[in-house]
Amino acid sequence: MMDDFGLYPREEAFDPLGVMLFKALQVIAFLFFLALLAVSPDAKDGKIDSKAEFMITLDWPDNHPDDLDLFVQDPAGNIAWYRHREAGFLTLDRDDRGGANDFIMVAGKKIASPIREEIVTVRGILAGEYTVNVSHFVATTGEPVTANVKVQKLNPTAQVIFDNKFTLDHTGDEKTAVRFRIDAEGKVVNVDQRPKSLLETFRSSWRNGADVDAKTGVSRNAARVRRD
Repeated sequence: MMDDFGLYPREEAFDPLGVMLFKALQVIAFLFFLALLAVSPDAKDGKIDSKAEFMITLDWPDNHPDDLDLFVQDPAGNIAWYRHREAGFLTLDRDDRGGANDFIMVAGKKIASPIREEIVTVRGILAGEYTVNVSHFVATTGEPVTANVKVQKLNPTAQVIFDNKFTLDHTGDEKTAVRFRIDAEGKVVNVDQRPKSLLETFRSSWRNGADVDAKTGVSRNAARVRRD
């Protein structure tokens, strides 16, 4: 009797198409969520968007006045450094001069940058050994400087293959941070720290009377003068 007066809600007619569409939307939403989880990068190893194959970074304490330089040599003998920023697949993306003229422009104003970092990227695969050296160009403080060198393989996922600290203690001090070898597919097959002087490569050319270094294209006189 009560139902005759509409006191109980009436059920809607069953719509199988509507139910199927709703379930399909649930499945799509779930798959989208899984896709987001799959592409999220991990803190150390993960997917990244980069055109480089390897990234090599040198850093030392913030606001430090000393000038350190990063030198990277590829298997063909090309060397990327502050006087020859592009060499083969090597590119010096950031050259840091320590306390000398290290500024950034913000809203038209020149602001001193506290960051002390140099970056070299390897933008192609060339099988063989790469050498990563650091030179203490100007030791303003006269005190030892602790620097850190990190090498990351970027593709297909980010992977740290070397990360270590070392000390430089005087102007002209040169240290081999790491030497690593890759195969034709870009896989790292060996990592070690055998010393090898890259500055001596330049000095040998100068002593032999060469006007221009074959691997850098830098004149003998220009290499002795700091960039402006």
